[in-house]
Amino acid sequence: MDFSLSAEQQERYDRIRTAAPEISSPGSAAIRRHGETWKEMAALGLLGAAVPEEHGGGGFGALDTALLYEGASDGGADTGLLFAAAAHLFACVRPVLEFASPQTRKALLPALCSGELTAGNAMTEPDAGSDISRLATTATRVDGGYLLDGVKSFVSNGPVAGLYVTYATTNPDGGYFASTAFAVDRDSLGLVAGEPMRKSGLVACQTGEVRFDRCFVPDDRVLGSPGQGQVVFRTSMLWERSCLFAIYLGQQERLIRRCVQHARERRQFGKRLADFQPVADRLADMRLRLESGRLLLYRACTEIDAGQDPSLWVALAKLAVSEAAVATSLDASRIFGGRAFLTEHGIEEQVRDAAPATTFSGTSDIQRQLIAREMGL
Repeated sequence: MDFSLSAEQQERYDRIRTAAPEISSPGSAAIRRHGETWKEMAALGLLGAAVPEEHGGGGFGALDTALLYEGASDGGADTGLLFAAAAHLFACVRPVLEFASPQTRKALLPALCSGELTAGNAMTEPDAGSDISRLATTATRVDGGYLLDGVKSFVSNGPVAGLYVTYATTNPDGGYFASTAFAVDRDSLGLVAGEPMRKSGLVACQTGEVRFDRCFVPDDRVLGSPGQGQVVFRTSMLWERSCLFAIYLGQQERLIRRCVQHARERRQFGKRLADFQPVADRLADMRLRLESGRLLLYRACTEIDAGQDPSLWVALAKLAVSEAAVATSLDASRIFGGRAFLTEHGIEEQVRDAAPATTFSGTSDIQRQLIAREMGL
């Protein structure tokens, strides 16, 4: 059992870590600058990492893809931007790759990988978050396709996306097979994308509402077969709950470095902060959480790459890394004291970016339920 990265993986990690600061944060000019920022991330391989080269992607498996995102985050790329790229790749591009028709894959994947086309993850509804079995959005069968009606909320990349991967109920009595997945063009008649929501965290990932009003989607934009919505969604979640959270490994690595430096330099009562045992203990706990989560996340990605059932490891990794991200960001704020609340130090931003991690992609409580189910309870 080898716990070290190969020379090739380490070189790739170091390269993206060095290039990460070049990714610009769109700030207040988000919509105007989106295309430029998106192309910067595409150039680093983040938008198509887990897509075969024949479709314009990097051809990486789950572990190498996770390492790209971890390296970019470790290097200082904005967490919200990386989250936007990850939502694009894992919640949208992967479903198109795995479930779309050959013609649709050929039409969409190169543009999705190159940054010419942004994808939005339109699953969550006002009354349905992680529960895809109770979607109010419906898809009614008509000649040549479906008519979608409903509202999706918290759509990552919603205001700027050119393509939406969405889910709708096609058979209310179908149980597990009640829903169907679709890839819907932004310019489809009856689709309205709302303005960006004002958020306190992950600000650079633009999030909005998307409405479907008798929006026609042709048959060739069905992902998988009618009734396979749960299959498509759960497959995408295996990638998202593992690879996306590598962003938070990089964020924790960055925070720990900053805290160690601060503890060495900051003096109180005539001593370095590092010389106070409670501060040293807190830093040790931060490192413990990071390395524990990293091992679980790498294991989950390795199981995906090996073609094994990764469900247990993915749930364990998502739970461990997300909870660690929140705890470590709060510990960093305690180590920095009052300075943590000054925007110039960026600690409060890291707290705000970490806080949603225990909610999106399935809450911590849901991960515990999944783990218990895998244990046979």
